Amino acid sequence: MGKFWLVIIMFILIGIGGGAIYLMSVDIEPPREHVEKTLPDDKFPQ
Repeated sequence: MGKFWLVIIMFILIGIGGGAIYLMSVDIEPPREHVEKTLPDDKFPQ
């Protein structure tokens, strides 16, 4: 039973490591959309 949990933990660690390597090596483009928001004058002190 101990070997079973050791194998499960190893798979989890390998998955986390692989995901971390993937995120560090892939160039993910940020979303490019223009955001324009009008703020009312009431929110700013005079």
